[in-house]
Amino acid sequence: MFPILKKTELVPNIFEMVVHHPRLAEKADPGHFVIVMVSESGERIPLTVADFDRDAGTITLVIMAIGVSTKKLCSLNTGDSLFALIGPLGHASKIENFGTAVMVAGGVGTAPIFPIARKLREYSNHVISIQGARNKDLLFWTDKLAAVSDEHIITTDDGSAGRKGIVTEPLKELLETQREKIGCVYTIGPAIMMKFCAETCRRYNVRAIASLNSVMIDGTGMCGGCRVKINNETKFTCVDGPEFDALAVDWDGVLARHKMYCNEEKCALERMETSRRRL
Repeated sequence: MFPILKKTELVPNIFEMVVHHPRLAEKADPGHFVIVMVSESGERIPLTVADFDRDAGTITLVIMAIGVSTKKLCSLNTGDSLFALIGPLGHASKIENFGTAVMVAGGVGTAPIFPIARKLREYSNHVISIQGARNKDLLFWTDKLAAVSDEHIITTDDGSAGRKGIVTEPLKELLETQREKIGCVYTIGPAIMMKFCAETCRRYNVRAIASLNSVMIDGTGMCGGCRVKINNETKFTCVDGPEFDALAVDWDGVLARHKMYCNEEKCALERMETSRRRL
């Protein structure tokens, strides 16, 4: 059992949990993910590591309560324990000195992009972070991300914070004015956002890396649920990723797979709400 030492609601329906797991904290690096189970009969939930503290023996997870399993996870509180916490899984981010690295984070993608930005800064990169959300009430970790960035740009769809617009707009401006300096673009967030970031980078022939959030069951490459086409070759996000060349990803395939279980998820949520009303 893995105790939750701290739980914080960052913004509505997005929670931060600090969990005690010394062995995992010792091995975790930016880009890794873990699989969490709330109970013995619970679903396996893949979550990218948002932070870790090797001295304290803790890892930090940021979870959006959107489906039945994530709602159950986010209902746990400080002092409760996770039934299972397995990792680190996948490949860590390949960090090097790119010169200038641009980080594009959308929504909850801010959490996993933070440790990557921090390590890129440690490798003497000039880090430019673009952080986007639908509105100001959904922005979190802005100070943390700004602290590990040389430049920090905020966008919101409605203009309630930062500049009005979507993240690809400042990305396009940076690529137009600093293309020769930018060695790599990292993008983490909704799949549709990552797709358009990749297409923006393609136009300027700039390398881009995306961390995929595919459907996943076992996290060891056995189930095949997280398969994705990279340059028309089948890969498994859990063992070959989660980071891939964003320009090589079959984004239409990724988007289609994300919709595969929408009806099942809707029915599960309805059953959960019905059970709550009966109680």
